[in-house]
Amino acid sequence: MNTRKGGNDITLYSHVLMKKKDGIMWLTLNRPEMRNALDAKTLLELDSAISDAEMDNEIRVIVIQGAGGKSFAAGADIQQLHERDALEALIPGMQGVYAKIENCSKVTIAAVNGFALGGGCELALACDLRVVTKQARLGLPELNLGIIPGAGGTQRLSRIIGKGRALDMILTGKIIDGEEAERIGLATYFVDKTELIETVQKIASDVMKKGPIAVQLVKSAVHKGYDVDSGTAMWIEKLSQAVVFTTEDKKEGTLAFLEKRQANFINR
Repeated sequence: MNTRKGGNDITLYSHVLMKKKDGIMWLTLNRPEMRNALDAKTLLELDSAISDAEMDNEIRVIVIQGAGGKSFAAGADIQQLHERDALEALIPGMQGVYAKIENCSKVTIAAVNGFALGGGCELALACDLRVVTKQARLGLPELNLGIIPGAGGTQRLSRIIGKGRALDMILTGKIIDGEEAERIGLATYFVDKTELIETVQKIASDVMKKGPIAVQLVKSAVHKGYDVDSGTAMWIEKLSQAVVFTTEDKKEGTLAFLEKRQANFINR
């Protein structure tokens, strides 16, 4: 692992590039010659990078993108899949890394240009927001290989776009473009590829203007409340609100509104 210090901190593993700038951690899957396929080493480095960003108090947003301009992430390494047995499939692996991304206290954004198939699509699904281009191609074609999506695809996709559409995508193995992804709700934003980074930066900037504790708690309330009954979910929301009410940021945010100025949140 090499690190270069300058105006920004840049850390280069062999398969993942980390760049820290203005409160954003940019994580670039860096195997363009392999369409950024997610082999075991890439997943290990991605897991480590997420942990590093999680522990950095200066980081508010994590952006995941693919190098090369042709793929976000083409999916799992098929050779490694071919060699895995049933017991290996029970190891947390890709599903565990993606759970860490979903449960991360930072806001996560997938910047998708090019192919996001199989594990690559599941990686995008694990992020809070998905910004896709016209050139994006998303799908879960695992059934073509005699396997099923195993990194959260069967669960997250149905929760995001509905059970019927999710079953259609998985059973037929169809691959959809960015415009279709936005139409059915899989993508949060649909932009021209020339506007991808600018759009992601604008979203991140909007998020970073908000109270950081409130952002963390609303993420938790949405994710944890989604899979429980509505009464329990409402209680999760109420408890989260109670916690926010004890913070200095709550006092600052409400006072700034009354004084018609930008709030200066301090994450306390």
